[in-house]
Parts: sequence; structure tokens; C-alpha cells
Amino acid sequence: MKRARKDKSISVRALRTKQGNRVDVFSFFIKGSDIARVAEISRISRDESDALKGFQRKEIQNHVKGIVQYLDRGDVLFPNAIILALSPKVDFKQSRGPTPGGIADIAQIGTLSIPIREEGRRVAWIVDGQQRSLALSRTKNANISVPVVAFISGDVDTQREQFILVNKARPLPVRLINELLPEIGVQLPRDLSVRKIPSELCNLLNRDPKSPFFGLIRRMSQEDLETAVIIDTALIKVMASSISNPLGTLALYKQSEEGGADIDGMYRTMFVFWETVKEEFSEAWGKPPTRSRLMHSAGIQAMGVLMDRIMTRLHGHQDPRNEIRQSLRRLRPHCHWTNGTWEGLGLKWNEVQNVPKHVRGLSDHLVRLDFNLSQKAA
Repeated sequence: MKRARKDKSISVRALRTKQGNRVDVFSFFIKGSDIARVAEISRISRDESDALKGFQRKEIQNHVKGIVQYLDRGDVLFPNAIILALSPKVDFKQSRGPTPGGIADIAQIGTLSIPIREEGRRVAWIVDGQQRSLALSRTKNANISVPVVAFISGDVDTQREQFILVNKARPLPVRLINELLPEIGVQLPRDLSVRKIPSELCNLLNRDPKSPFFGLIRRMSQEDLETAVIIDTALIKVMASSISNPLGTLALYKQSEEGGADIDGMYRTMFVFWETVKEEFSEAWGKPPTRSRLMHSAGIQAMGVLMDRIMTRLHGHQDPRNEIRQSLRRLRPHCHWTNGTWEGLGLKWNEVQNVPKHVRGLSDHLVRLDFNLSQKAA
């Protein structure tokens, strides 16, 4: 009978302390080339059931190349710490012996052993420092020692939480943060928490087969999906604005009887308005932005402003879908999503861009048209 092969490991001198809910946190130095031997990069993606996996964005090649060039110079200073999440399977042995007097008793010194396993079975995950870690694995300066701060957690939710909080003040892609937010369960800073509901609604609209947006929203985990023609940030802006604006139609659902936001109410409102938009502008729906400005970020945002005006006007109406339909049908002859020129704007259909001046101009134009046409129909 063969004996199971014991995993090799890398052992380093480390300091251990505890934070939060008595979580072990370690600080140590390691050869830069060894990080890629013990740690995984958890890429953001979705599995067959559409559940979100991982949290890291794609490699930024120019960024990595620049770091490699710097490291290859040899005698360089590189004090930037890598942050890792460690599985409880790592082993820490505290050193014995007397503690010198006068030292603050906030950490213990010892030996931390991290098993080396093949990719997919590793016991460490990079939370912050992905690009630096990739560069360290490719540099000729393989023996450079780099600082690492690591915490014990095999839970991907905790890793995502730390990833967002660590990168909050850095130029992390807004779209990446937005997609991760619905998966976060801890108390978030206010500026992040207000973005969580719109992103959650964005997920629901993209996943529901009955939704007018089904499969049309491009998220970072599905960049290569051919049917995804709407950038998620445009739709998230629409919903965030509607929730925060006291006159927004989604603001009516900020507080439910249970005390929290009425997500279902928001979803139904988005569903009924945009389903009708899809029906009334079917020739412009689902096409790439280069062929339809309705699917363009500028068009989505402008129609979002119109949504607030129409839906707030119809709140409590017995047949809102029919009223939305009538409003959009009155507008339809004046809209130029796929050809022609927008009267009053002086812009051809494909000249409308996602810049504040164009978005504001198109929004105001649609709202004025809706008001004047509805007054004539009354």
C-alpha cells in the first residue's frame, strides 16, 4: 500500500495577532517568486448556474510589464505588502522562550508553514496585489523578499469583502466593485452600501428569462457574452439616481413595511416600464450601441430620466402598462434611435455620445416632448 505523498511547504518566520472576531492575522516576508507557488488568483466569473465566482479582475498586462521592468533592475526597494487570505490548513508554531521586558504584548513570533499545492488546490488566495504578484513570478530578480499580511479565511465571501474594502480608495474598476457588492454580507461604508441595491437589481434583470434585459447587460464576469450590449454602469446609474432622488419612481420603495428596501417593488417598476420600451421600440432593442442609441449608455440614462417622470405620474394607476404604452407611442415618431436627426438637439442619431452635455440634452428633450404631447392628449 502506497503512502499518501505529504505536501511540500514553505516555512517563514511570522508574527501572529488577532483582529475582528478573533481572526488570526500574520505578517511575514517571503521570496516574491514563492507567492505564485502558494497562492491562487481568484478570477471573477460565473458558473453554469450563473452564480458569481471569484473577485479578481483580468490581468493588466502593461501594469505587470512595468513592474517587471522595475524589479529586473536588481537592487530595488519594494516595500508594498501583498495581502493574502489563508486556509485554516496552514500551520503556525509559536516560538518558545522568554519575552523581553517592555515589549507590547500584541503579537507572537513563530514559524508559519504554507503547503505548496497545484493550482486549484492551493491554501492561499491573493486579496490585494494581483498585478504585483504576477510581476514577482516573472522577474529575473527571483530572490527579492516582499512583505505579506495574511488572514485566516477559507470563505470567499470574506475574501470579497476584504478585496472591496482594501481597494475602495484605489482606482479599482467601478464595474468590478458594482458586480461584487450584491455578494457582500457585511456592513459596508455608506458610499458602497447605496450602490448595492442597484447592482442587485441589475443582476436580477439580467438573469430573469422574462426580463426585457435578459442576457443584454454586460458585466465584468461575462465580458465575452455576445448578446450583452448594455454596459451595466449605465443601468446602475439610472436606478441609483431614481432611488436617491426624492422624485424618483424607485425612491417610493426605499422603505418597506419591514423597514428595509422593497426590492420586489423596484424590480416590478423597472420590469413594466422597460418591457414596454422594448415593445414600443422593438426595432432599436437588443442591438449593439453602434446600431442603436437606445442601447447606448446615453440612451439608457435619458430613458431612465423619462421613466421617473412617467412612472411617478402613474403611481397607483390601475393600468400603468397601458398608460406607459400610450406615452411611448406619442413619443415614437420623434425618436431617432437608429437613423435620422434629433430635432431640437441638432445631432444625428449616431452622434449622441455618453457625455454629460448629450445625456442631459437628450433627457431634457424627451421629458419636454412627453409633457407637451401628454398635455395635447389630455
